[in-house]
Amino acid sequence: HELFSFLNPINHTGQLSDVKKYKIEPYVLAGDVYSESPHVGRGGWSWYTGAAGWMYRAGVEFILGLQVSGNEMTLTPCVPDDWNEFKIYYRYGSSLYTIHVERGNNESNKSQKIILIDDGKAHTVRCALLGRQI
Repeated sequence: HELFSFLNPINHTGQLSDVKKYKIEPYVLAGDVYSESPHVGRGGWSWYTGAAGWMYRAGVEFILGLQVSGNEMTLTPCVPDDWNEFKIYYRYGSSLYTIHVERGNNESNKSQKIILIDDGKAHTVRCALLGRQI
């Protein structure tokens, strides 16, 4: 999550001085960020092919823990300790799944599998984050 936050372009443009330093679009993932003077903090290679797709996958699949294979959804969240809950809205065919993840009190975290159904209905899934560090 720390690395994801560092790479997230919105975190490079919170203030006007940051925008002037970063110099590229705050909604496009840079292929690199310069670390050498005189361009320290400046984004490069905006609209870099592939980077945004991998960033999206890292956020959804490895931080939020949502992975789908066929009609099977697996939830294995790995979020920071200060995240007490979050929601994911996922469309599977004509069905909408609302996934509500909340922190629980148990000591361990296990992957949770859900069979997805394309029946045109709305479905709610509740998932517990178990333990402090997941």
